[in-house]
Amino acid sequence: MHSLWLIPIFPLVGFLINGMLGRRFSKTVINTVAVGSVVLSFLWVLKALSALAPLNETYVEHYFTWISSGTLDIGFDFAIDRLTMVMLLVVTGIGSLIHVYATGYMAHEGGYYRFFAYLNLFMFFMLTLVLAANYVLLFVGWEGVGLCSYLLIGFYFLKKSASDAGKKAFIVNRIGDFGFSLAMFLIVISFGTLDFQKVFAKASTISPEVQYGSITTICLLLLVGAIGKSAQIPLYVWLPDAMEGPTPVSALIHAATMVTAGVYMIARSATLFERAPIAMDVVAYIGLATAVMAATIGLVQNDIKKVYAYSTVSQLGYMFLGCGVGAFSAGIWHVVTHAFFKALLFLGAGSVIHACAGEQDMQKMGGLMKKIPITFAVLFIAAMAIAGVPPLSGHYSKDAILMAAHARAPWMYWVGVVTAGMTAFYVFRSIFLTFFGEYRGKAHPHESPAVMWVPLAVLAVLSLIGGYAFNIPEFLSPVLPMHGGVHDESLATIATAAGLAGILLAAICYLFVPSIPGALASAFAPIYQTLYDKYYVDELYNVSIVKPIANGSREILWKGADVGVFDALVNGAGTTSMALGGLLRKMQSGNLRTYASWVLIGILLVMGGFAVYGGAK
Repeated sequence: MHSLWLIPIFPLVGFLINGMLGRRFSKTVINTVAVGSVVLSFLWVLKALSALAPLNETYVEHYFTWISSGTLDIGFDFAIDRLTMVMLLVVTGIGSLIHVYATGYMAHEGGYYRFFAYLNLFMFFMLTLVLAANYVLLFVGWEGVGLCSYLLIGFYFLKKSASDAGKKAFIVNRIGDFGFSLAMFLIVISFGTLDFQKVFAKASTISPEVQYGSITTICLLLLVGAIGKSAQIPLYVWLPDAMEGPTPVSALIHAATMVTAGVYMIARSATLFERAPIAMDVVAYIGLATAVMAATIGLVQNDIKKVYAYSTVSQLGYMFLGCGVGAFSAGIWHVVTHAFFKALLFLGAGSVIHACAGEQDMQKMGGLMKKIPITFAVLFIAAMAIAGVPPLSGHYSKDAILMAAHARAPWMYWVGVVTAGMTAFYVFRSIFLTFFGEYRGKAHPHESPAVMWVPLAVLAVLSLIGGYAFNIPEFLSPVLPMHGGVHDESLATIATAAGLAGILLAAICYLFVPSIPGALASAFAPIYQTLYDKYYVDELYNVSIVKPIANGSREILWKGADVGVFDALVNGAGTTSMALGGLLRKMQSGNLRTYASWVLIGILLVMGGFAVYGGAK
C-alpha cells in the first residue's frame, strides 16, 4: 500500500493543531503548520504518483468496511487513476501557493489562526472528495467543502454582508446536494452498489434500451448537485457573493477546489452520462447559457473581484459545455488551465486591493502600472491566458472545447466564440481601468511583499506554458476518451480573433476614446442597468422564494402553529392549573375552626349521601 490516506490527513492534522492550539502560537508557528501540512500533501502526491506511474489502471486502497446493510457494502476506500492524479496535483499544488500567499495577505487580520485552520480543513475535504472510491465518500468531501465555504466566506462574521453571503452559499448548495442524495439512492436501486468501478462496470454492460430512464434520471440528479457546487444556472447566485470572504479564499474556491468539484464529479461519472444523451444535452445547454449570461454581467461590474467572480461562473459554463458535448477530457483540461490563470487573477486582484488599502472599486484605481509593476505584469499574463491568446494556457483548453462543440452543433461553437470575445473584453477592461491612465484613488499604492508576489510569479509561469506543456486530453485518454471534433485551424483562428477583437475593443473604450462607455450606458440605459443589477435574479429569488418562506415561517409556523396552537396548549394547561390552585388555596387558611367546619360539612354530606342511597334501595 502507498498510504494514500496521508494525502488528506496532513491538512487535517494542520487544522486540528491550529484550531485547538493556534491561539497560543505565534504567526510563524501557525504559518509553518498550515503551509507545511499542504506542502507535505503535495510531496506525498508526487511520491505516490512516481511509485504508481504510469497509472494505466485504477489503484485502490481499502481501509475498512464503513457501511454494511444487507447486500450493500460501502468501504472507506481511496482510489487513484489519471483523472485523480490531475486533480490531486491541481488541488495540492495551487492550494500550497494560495496558502503561502495568504500568510502575507492576512498578516494584519484578526482571527489569524482560525483562518488557517479553516483553510486546512477545506483542503482535507477537497482531497477526500477527489480520492474517494465511491459516491458516499465523495459526498462526505462534497458536504465538507460546503461547510468550509460557509466558514470562510463568512470569515468576517461581524460584517452582515459577509455572514449573509456565507449563509447564502451554504443554503444554495444544500439544494443541489439534495439532488445528489437522490441520485445515490437511485444508483443503489439500479446497480446495488455505490463503488465507482462496480457501478461503471455494470453500466457499461447495459444496452441503452435497458434502464434507459433510470440512468438518465441518475445523471440529471447528479447534474443538480453539480449545478449547485459549480455555480451554474439557476444556482449560481452564491458564487459572486462569495467575494465577501478574504481574497485567498476566493482564489481557493474559484480556482483549485470547490467549484471544480461539480465538473470533476460529472467527468468521473462519464460512463453514466455517455449512456444518457438527454442528460448530456442538458449539461451542454446549461453550461452554454451560464457562460453567456455571466459574461454579459461581467461587462459592466466595477468591483474587481466581482468581475473575476462572474468570469469564474462563465468559465465553469465552458467546462460544462465541454462535458456536455462529450469532450470530458477537454473540460478537465480547462479545469487545469483555469486553475492557473484564475488563481493568478484573484491573487493578483488581492495584491491590487492590498496596494490600495482595501479599495476594490476599479473606478477609484488607475495608473497602477508604474506603482505596482510586478502585480501588473502577472495580471496582464493572466488576462492574456483567459482571453485565449496563443500560446498561453487558456488558448488550448478553450479551443478543445469549442472544436467539440462545433462537432456537436455549429451554433454552440459560435455562441462560445462570442462569449470568448466578451471574456477578453471585460478582463482587459479591468486591466485598463486598474493599471492605465491617472490614479483616481486616495491611498498610496505600494507593491506587495515577496511572500505574495512569488506565488503570483509561479502561477504566471504556469499560465504561460501550462497549455502546451500539459496535454491533459492525451494524458487522460485511458480514463476519459476524447469525443468531438478534431482540431480545425480555421475554427481556432476565428476563436483567437474573437479574443483579440475583445481586447482591441476594450482598449478603444478605456484607453483611446474613454467617452464611449458612458455614452453607450446612457444610450442603452435599461440594458446597462439590467446587466449592472445582474438581471435582477437575486431580487426575483427574494420576492418569489425568500420572502414567502420567511413570511410563511413567521405568520403560519410561528404565530399560527407555535404560538397559536402549541404555546396555547402548554400555556392553557398552566393557566388552568394556576386558577384551580388559586381556588384550592383559599381552603388553606390556617384557622382550626374553619378546618373543623369543613370536616363537619364533609361528614354531613357523606351521611346525607348514604341516607339517600339507603332510602333508594
